[in-house]
Amino acid sequence: MPSFTPRQFLLLVLLTLAWGLNWPVMKLGVADYPPLAFRAISIWLGVPVLGLALAWMKVPFHVPRRAWPELVWLGATNMFIWHACIILAVKALSGGRAAILGYTMPVFSAVIGALLFSAVLTRRSWVGVGACAVGVGLLLWHELTDLAGRPGYVALALVAAATWALGTQLLRHSRIGLPTLTLSFWMTAMTAVVMTVLSLLFERGPWRWPGPVTWGSIAYNAVLIFGFAHAAWFYLARGLPPVASTLSVMFIPVLGVFSGAVWLGEVVHWQDWVAVALMMVAIASVLWPSRSAAKA
Repeated sequence: MPSFTPRQFLLLVLLTLAWGLNWPVMKLGVADYPPLAFRAISIWLGVPVLGLALAWMKVPFHVPRRAWPELVWLGATNMFIWHACIILAVKALSGGRAAILGYTMPVFSAVIGALLFSAVLTRRSWVGVGACAVGVGLLLWHELTDLAGRPGYVALALVAAATWALGTQLLRHSRIGLPTLTLSFWMTAMTAVVMTVLSLLFERGPWRWPGPVTWGSIAYNAVLIFGFAHAAWFYLARGLPPVASTLSVMFIPVLGVFSGAVWLGEVVHWQDWVAVALMMVAIASVLWPSRSAAKA
């Protein structure tokens, strides 16, 4: 298992903080606002932020015509389905634990990699996947009664996780010879269009101006999630093996649970603390240098 470079590790820490804290932020943002419209506005405001980053870093915007079909497919698997399904699940499911279902993604990624891409997982990788699965189960311990009454939204979150896992694998194996920021910009722009169309189709009614809390959540998502986090994630996903990139973000749902406890008043149980330890095992399975790497 390759070790992380200092840049990758720094991006991972910042990404974990931004995404982990965003779960209660999203919950507050959609509490009294249509979720698809919330997502569409956030992305539209995030696109210029990402565009300015490309211009400042002199990264090209141009995408060759032959690359567009694959780029659209990457956008669908990495962003379209994920954002539509998960924001609806956040609206319906309880607090920070909506993140837990979304972050079953590493388990799906390991299975998809083995079945579709002939990935060979090391023993340590399987330990990380197992720790991840058990940790997710423990974090859901006190949610099972509520989730059983909302099977449709549970299914949406799981579909989002499985599709994102497929997208991560496809991104890793992509042959598009373009900078990651270019891919991120156009996938984000396409997702803004998709979310807008879905909102217009399914959230009919008089449009209303978001309130102060919703605007704060939108600003957080525009700058930190769509202006930074997605680009950072795509950079990690393209530069690391899928198991390493997916398991390395497993502290995000833990942060989502505990930040939800602080901001939304949710109770933290002993199962949550055990899950923290298991998530640390999952992270260590990909971050801790192997013996061969240490000897090298």
